[in-house]
Amino acid sequence: MSERHVEVQISRRAERAGLPVSPALAESLRAYLELLAKWNRKINLTSLQVDPPNDDAIDRLIVEPLAGARLVRPDDRFVIDVGSGGGSPAIPFKLAAPQLRSVMIEVKTRKSAFLREAIRQLDLRDTVVETHLVQELLPRVALHEAADLVTVRAVRMDLAVLGPIRSFLRPSGRVFWFGAVSVPSLSAAIASAGLRVELPDFGTSAQVAVTVLSKQ
Repeated sequence: MSERHVEVQISRRAERAGLPVSPALAESLRAYLELLAKWNRKINLTSLQVDPPNDDAIDRLIVEPLAGARLVRPDDRFVIDVGSGGGSPAIPFKLAAPQLRSVMIEVKTRKSAFLREAIRQLDLRDTVVETHLVQELLPRVALHEAADLVTVRAVRMDLAVLGPIRSFLRPSGRVFWFGAVSVPSLSAAIASAGLRVELPDFGTSAQVAVTVLSKQ
């Protein structure tokens, strides 16, 4: 599959969700998918089909982060991504909202190496990787109530994770939780962490799944 074909595919899937993508952004997103596919042959970064990418992979890895980036407020400045793994939502989100300072948290060393290589190759400014569990960053006082946004996908959202996330959020901060989420089964943990659920309607629920949490 040619580079141009993948860029057209990205643009087509995004437009289907009501998210226009510039040629420059499509090129950067394609470069990310290409790097992900290359590394995925060596280490398990994603179970989605990325070599070549199918529509479902593009929806999950690219379109959902683009939908989340549409919700970025003008005064949002700092985003933390928890469990960054294969780089989505963090990298497409950063490409779509380059003004944000970004921290990616990933506990596994090899996945962190992939993320750092993606940062280098995609020239992502003001972006760093922390090879830690999110709980291990709690002693860093500078992170407390510092984040406008926390993004997360495919992470078990229990109190051990939700508690630190809440600590890092500003009073007006929000969590963008990507992927299909069983909110009722987690409502007690969410409430215990001092968060509440908002369910944005993107009008494309079959293609995009993003749940927004905010502080109570």
